[in-house]
Amino acid sequence: MRTLRIVLASLLLASVTTLAAGEQGRAPRLRALTGTPLAPFSPSGPANVVFFVATDCPVSNAYAPEIQRVCREYGPRGVSCALIYEDVDLDPSTGALDRQVTQHLTEYGYAGMPSAIDRDRTAASFARASITPQAFVVDRTGAIRYRGRIDNLYAALGKPRQHVTSHDLRDALDAVLAGRPVPTPETEALGCFIVDPALLRKHDHE
Repeated sequence: MRTLRIVLASLLLASVTTLAAGEQGRAPRLRALTGTPLAPFSPSGPANVVFFVATDCPVSNAYAPEIQRVCREYGPRGVSCALIYEDVDLDPSTGALDRQVTQHLTEYGYAGMPSAIDRDRTAASFARASITPQAFVVDRTGAIRYRGRIDNLYAALGKPRQHVTSHDLRDALDAVLAGRPVPTPETEALGCFIVDPALLRKHDHE
């Protein structure tokens, strides 16, 4: 239900609900689910991969195995991964959102991966993230070198391909680690729109 509401609301009100701010100001620091500081846009190694996800976006959840494969395979090469949750339905002040995200981390095999809730959309605004799932490759200088889909599994919403033929995120990581330009720095991600929760609540009450 929440996914349907986000997709419909975003398609109808995209001009006012999607986040469109660019990479401005200092890279945001978040509080990880463990309570420790998390700085996903400030790599300590050659690159970070930041994944914007949501607990009940079906496209985001379908990518859980590939997200884990990418992090497992590139970890030995110095790449760190982080999950940033963009859920809007639950009030963060009640603790319900933290519990939901913690349960999701366990259910989808993400336990142990650095994760945070983007409670005020600071991270999404900084990175110009608009979809879950959406991947970002950040190089050692803090520059976002890639923004977009993980691969081309989905030809359109609800229409997965039988075989992936374009591994956009992996190609970007390989390029950054080799010191080469990323072949396609930005691609279109498919999934559930990230919306401003305040605007969504206002829309629900109208």
